[in-house]
Amino acid sequence: MSELQDTTGRTAVVTRKTGETEVDVRLGLDGSGRHAIDTGLPFLDHMLTQVAVHGLVDLAIRATGDVQIDPHHTLEDVALTLGQAVRQALGERKGIVRMASYEVPMDESLARVAIDFSGRPYCVFQAEWTLPMVGGIPNTLF
Repeated sequence: MSELQDTTGRTAVVTRKTGETEVDVRLGLDGSGRHAIDTGLPFLDHMLTQVAVHGLVDLAIRATGDVQIDPHHTLEDVALTLGQAVRQALGERKGIVRMASYEVPMDESLARVAIDFSGRPYCVFQAEWTLPMVGGIPNTLF
């Protein structure tokens, strides 16, 4: 994960290894959008690249897993590892605004996000799917 070795500030390096996957995440919250992402799932790579570029965080993720069987383990373990990295990089959360919301209109869509860095994990995801898969990943995995 040498791609982002010089990342400074609020950073984290987290590795997760299971029977199905191995995931390495290097995160710099005070970055510029540099990224090196390879999960074996091109659509997931694309979406994580958007997080780095538009979130102005430096992000390197390398994941290997049993994607030839199903993308489930890789998707789940990348999400868990990235979440651990964010938690680690935030540290005591001093000096940050705890809650925020934002809306972004893009093409024929509207994305809304509301976030609370309280430290208690919870997610609500609402979407209307017109196809059973996005980028080769079953919608049910999101």
